[in-house]
Amino acid sequence: MANEQSTIEIDGEQVSIDELINIFKSSKKDDGTVSKAKRKHQEAQELKPYQAELIKLQRHIEDTHKKIIILFEGRDAAGKGGTIRRVTRYMNEKHYRIVALGKPTEEQRTQWFYQKYISYFPRGGEIVLFDRSWYNRAMVENVFDFCSQKEYEDFMKGVKGFEKDLTRQGTILIKLYFSVSKDEQAKRFERRKTDPLRQWKLSEIDVQAQDRWDDFTNTKYRMLKQTHSHNAPWTVIRSIDKQKARLEAIKVILNSIDYEGRDPDLDYALDSEIAISGSREIEIMEAQRAGSGKFIG
Repeated sequence: MANEQSTIEIDGEQVSIDELINIFKSSKKDDGTVSKAKRKHQEAQELKPYQAELIKLQRHIEDTHKKIIILFEGRDAAGKGGTIRRVTRYMNEKHYRIVALGKPTEEQRTQWFYQKYISYFPRGGEIVLFDRSWYNRAMVENVFDFCSQKEYEDFMKGVKGFEKDLTRQGTILIKLYFSVSKDEQAKRFERRKTDPLRQWKLSEIDVQAQDRWDDFTNTKYRMLKQTHSHNAPWTVIRSIDKQKARLEAIKVILNSIDYEGRDPDLDYALDSEIAISGSREIEIMEAQRAGSGKFIG
């Protein structure tokens, strides 16, 4: 009798309840995989018209021998690398470079601070994307005492002049700061710990990032306050939703220069909830501090 209750007849065959449950669970898992794949495909399709515009922009840069530097800064796990991959996905790799520098060598420590970065600057007709840049000094190096207080203060006093010279001589400088919430950063770190394909991304700095959250926030505020300028403005990208962040970052780049063949049917307007000017972010952070006594993020 117990056996009868634990099986049912389907097309003349007895199938156990446990087997049916396992089949159901498996089908739900498969549905989830299909759903995720479909979402990824839809996201890729959404970006493609804007990626096509990036190709036009790149061709314009080549034809006019202009130079573009794009800085990707922000918190760890904020989506900088993924955005860089989407920006360059269809570009002509002969005319762009991605630069991600490691710790300075002993020789570089004796050189002018900007020297190691300048050696990677674009030639005419080229785009260079920095996955972290000289602003390491304003953020990570300062928070973790990898530089002296004097080195930090010297950088903060001199960087606007350095960038003014850069842009005055014709280089287009785009500065993007990717911002993510503390909870979302924690979730992404957890995925890095458990996913063998992502574990290489997890560094000792990442491990400490949550504990030093407020330090990074205070340093971010001072960096924006002192280095946002008319000729080299910051754009803050809210990246809790990675897809929206990638799209808005691409729009910022496309809006940085006039180029031939721009598709008039595309929407180039920035989402004010995702892409925020550096000056507006400063106002938001100051309002947070006035209301609660501290910055939120």
